[in-house]
This record gives sequence, C-alpha cells and structure tokens, in this order.
Amino acid sequence: MSNSPVPAQSNPPAPTDSDNRYKAVQAKLNKLAASMDDATAELEALRRSMQANATRCEGIARDIADAELDKRFVELTSHVSVALGGAAIQVRRLHETAGEVADLTHGTRRRHSELYGALDEIRSNRRFRTPKPGFFAH
Repeated sequence: MSNSPVPAQSNPPAPTDSDNRYKAVQAKLNKLAASMDDATAELEALRRSMQANATRCEGIARDIADAELDKRFVELTSHVSVALGGAAIQVRRLHETAGEVADLTHGTRRRHSELYGALDEIRSNRRFRTPKPGFFAH
C-alpha cells in the first residue's frame, strides 16, 4: 500500500491582512487560486491511490479466502477494502469541490481586474497622490 495517505502541501496558506489595495487583492487571489489548483491535483492523486489500495485489498481478501484461512481475516480485509473505496468516493467529492473553488477564484480575479484594473492603472500613474476613498462624499 502507499506510503502516506496525506498529500504534501506545496503551497502553504497565505496569511490574511487588511491590505485591500488592488495589487494586494490580485496577489491574494492568485495565491488562493494556485493553492486550490495544487489541492485539486493532490486530491486526485490521493483518490487514485486510495482506490488502488481498495482494489488491492479486495484481491488480498480473495487470496486469503482461496488459502482457506479463518473467515475473520477475509472479513476484516474486505472491510478495509470497502472503507478505502468509500473514502476514495469522499475524496473525489472533495476534489470536485476544490476544483469548483479554484475555478471561482480564477473568475473572481478576472472580474476584479475588469472592474478595478483600469482605475488602479490611472491611480498608479499619477504624479500626485489621490485622495482617500470617501473624500469627495463630504
């Protein structure tokens, strides 16, 4: 069976802060999207590994039965196979959810760029500082 049921975390979560400037938000969305893409790939690898282990356990249960060992060992091995198969199904569902979150994050980053990218470009290229939000509301 495989060495580790836990996938390696290649993209650690980003700490949150109150920096809501355009470029900071874009960077946070990029980091979240990359983390979710990595999680999606790792979850798929985990699912495949769990399913392979479930299939392997099923074969071992048959081999134990064919060797006419005590039925208790056949049942225990079969239970492990069923549990791994069930866990693989749940990992597949988690994989699908992670993929949806990744897609939504990519879409949010694009939409944020559409809405605020031009404004940031204008503000970034000014020689003088711009007033804080809400300044003209008074």
